[in-house]
Amino acid sequence: MRAGEETVPVATDLREKRALVVGLARTGVATALFCAARGAHVAASDSRSGTEIGEVIAKLKDAGVALELGTHREKTFLEQDLIIPSPGVPADAPHLQAARAKGVTIWSEIELAYRFLKGRLIGITGSNGKTTTTSLVEHILKTAGMQTILAGNIGTPLIACVDAMTDNTFTVVELSSFQLELIDTFRPNIGVFLNLTPDHLDRHHTIEAYGAAKARLFENQTGDDAAILNADDAATTPYAPSLPRVYWFSRKQCVAHGAYVRGEEIVFRQDGAEEVLLKLEDIPLAGAHNVENVLAAAAATRLAGAPASAIAKGVRSFAGVEHRLEFVAEIAGVRYYNDSKATNVDATLKALDAFPGRILIILGGKDKGSDYTVLQKPLREKAILALLIGAAAEKIESQISGSVALERAETIERAVEIASHAAQRGDVVLLAPACASFDQFQNYEHRGRVFKDLVRQLETQAAGATFGKG
Repeated sequence: MRAGEETVPVATDLREKRALVVGLARTGVATALFCAARGAHVAASDSRSGTEIGEVIAKLKDAGVALELGTHREKTFLEQDLIIPSPGVPADAPHLQAARAKGVTIWSEIELAYRFLKGRLIGITGSNGKTTTTSLVEHILKTAGMQTILAGNIGTPLIACVDAMTDNTFTVVELSSFQLELIDTFRPNIGVFLNLTPDHLDRHHTIEAYGAAKARLFENQTGDDAAILNADDAATTPYAPSLPRVYWFSRKQCVAHGAYVRGEEIVFRQDGAEEVLLKLEDIPLAGAHNVENVLAAAAATRLAGAPASAIAKGVRSFAGVEHRLEFVAEIAGVRYYNDSKATNVDATLKALDAFPGRILIILGGKDKGSDYTVLQKPLREKAILALLIGAAAEKIESQISGSVALERAETIERAVEIASHAAQRGDVVLLAPACASFDQFQNYEHRGRVFKDLVRQLETQAAGATFGKG
């Protein structure tokens, strides 16, 4: 069966509309070019200078986009018919509030893209596991021979994929709370809400506001659609919607409708009928949290029409995602893992849980209003050394002191150097920062790449030393 085949969004006519794009990172640039190509009078506003933004400036000018750089003028915001803020721009920014009060329409990029959607849409949100689950869903559907597009917060803006969509396309999109808080009609045929833990409280201020933003995923769904939630996550279950058909996934209990673990198997249950999809031993990814990701992906792809054989084959052949518990190298018996995507405390807890012990962990970066005291117990049980980097180092030290040996490394380069000397055969060196990256890096990908480069330098040095001995 296939959930929600009847959804056909009504396209928005952008011709002659005055549209402002706020923020010229990847999503903003794609949105500005999209609107310009469809006949809108497009302006783009960014607090950075043209030099800071770089070569895309010429492309935007060639497309006729008017640029306001180095500042945001309220007058510019008030003159528009439509404003599309980039995900990094707070929905309650003063200029947006002023424009909203004047009646200007404000949409996120995914809302605008949705109005040009073809085919079916699978939307995935949650505090942790979004990228792995989104990638796995797309991989399974592709394994099943379906036409797929992978988009959203995972790297390629949804709006940049519109021209590639057909009526037969399954677009699988990773969705953040920042994107969902400014939707209007956005409606996935299948919506997946993985979990909810404190994150982005510097932006949303309360866990309730953060959860409500994520739950907007289900807001426009109808009885033709499917909503999938985590039955084991008490913070998520209250957000189960009333209109769409609700499915659950669980590692711990049988569910009436959805995917669950029974013994050593993953079973899909619907209308009283059960079907074994795969075995737990088929899952190549480490950690209990990845079992949950597989359960969610299995439920979503089965509802999308993938047969059980393709789901099992897709899971077995899934190589994982860069920067998510990514194995980098083993050097002199020490294994190095890159989990730079662990940008909140809960993700770091899951990373620690994936290993039996003797972990040297690199923590720190830009604080997001997190409580690091919950790391004390797993650090005491699993870690032998915590290396603190970045702006949050002092706060983290004050909140985990006494649970594990600490060292203020300040930079990731120094942290890797210290870890390489302190680690013994059988140990794990783990980058799982529990923080954002923006204090020292462009983004978490940049942080992860730097970590991997440093480890590979160690690997090269170790190989040279071994060769020299020979």
